[in-house]
Amino acid sequence: MAEGNVDVLADKRAAARKAAYEQPLETFNPARAAFFRDDIMWPYFERLRNEAPVHFTPVSNYGPYWSVTKYNDIMEIDSNHQMFSSAGGIGLPARPLTETAPPPPMRGAANFISMDPPKHDVQRKTVSPALAPSALAQMAPTIRERAGAILDSLPIGEPFDWVDLVSKELTTMTLATLFDFPFDERRKLTHWSDTMTTATGFGPAATAEERRATMDQCFDYFTELWNQRVNAEPRGDLISMLAHGADTRNMDMDEFHANVTLLIIGGNDTTRNTISGSVYALNKNPDQYDKLRANPGLIPSMVSETIRWQTPLAHMARTAVQDTEFRGKLIKKGDRVVMWYVSGNRDESVIERPNDYVIDRPRPRQHLSFGFGIHRCVGNRLAELQLTIIWEEIMKRFPEIRLLEEPKRSYSVFVKGYEEMKVLLPSRL
Repeated sequence: MAEGNVDVLADKRAAARKAAYEQPLETFNPARAAFFRDDIMWPYFERLRNEAPVHFTPVSNYGPYWSVTKYNDIMEIDSNHQMFSSAGGIGLPARPLTETAPPPPMRGAANFISMDPPKHDVQRKTVSPALAPSALAQMAPTIRERAGAILDSLPIGEPFDWVDLVSKELTTMTLATLFDFPFDERRKLTHWSDTMTTATGFGPAATAEERRATMDQCFDYFTELWNQRVNAEPRGDLISMLAHGADTRNMDMDEFHANVTLLIIGGNDTTRNTISGSVYALNKNPDQYDKLRANPGLIPSMVSETIRWQTPLAHMARTAVQDTEFRGKLIKKGDRVVMWYVSGNRDESVIERPNDYVIDRPRPRQHLSFGFGIHRCVGNRLAELQLTIIWEEIMKRFPEIRLLEEPKRSYSVFVKGYEEMKVLLPSRL
């Protein structure tokens, strides 16, 4: 990897640590996309965990919000949907910097992750069969075949973008299968996902108007797919399940589009960024890469450790339904509460050596990345399956994936991922 690239990152991290410990806690605002793009948010969360694990930010680009940064506190809030509701949305909403009033109710339709029971339960139950163990067992050979074809097409001895040629490609293929989406148009899903999750001006959409037009194209396309499926015999894809489900077939199109948004992001960004994160983590920890090469049986454990270490979704948010005291702080009705998964997964009081990447941890699945309670990620087993398969196929083919430079990271406080990662395959087995 280029030394200058590494030196710049080291300087940024050193400056961030100094700033994080000099800045008054009352002015802390960890929800800064630039922190995540530059990978310098760590000392801010470290200080919050140690000094203010439940912390209030009165003014930000997302309005006022509480930060919850310790593992057990996050798990408690995530599991208490009666007190902390998802109905106001599960992320930090963009809003004017000067506005300090509580967040307004979510406009328009919500997807099922942004609902509370009972409506959440029936909509989640409708799509769950597509992600059940029996369905994944049927899908696994197809994922493996595709993973092998992708890897066999990669150049040897020439730099290329791992994110584009591998991580995006495998996850988009799988998502197209889940939707029964026209396979030769599958990269539309990638484009729509990137537009949804990346700030205007930092991703595919240069302007708000361009973002709106792209999303209109997405929703028009899925409306047509709905119309096709609702007038056909029920099938096993997600759209057909929603179109024919007893509790979802009468949903209006805004609600359908909201669920499409959830399924595209959930089925695309999280897995692809963990696939990329695994390459990054193993390169940054060559002793662990050596350990994996010596014992490929560690792949399942390595997958879980990567999901923790990467934490592909940095946070989830809830809204307090009534005044409540939590860890000595008064959280008022309507207050936004942000569970920083990215911080909880580095909580020293729960996870031993949490900043280290250790692929043979005794409890590798002890992490927050999939959430807890009723909103635990419905596709978590599919994510693990894709990661396991791609690494089983990698180990059959390549003795090394060499990271060439620091990756370009996502400009987002929600999706913690990679836009570009230049690598080289020195040889093939």
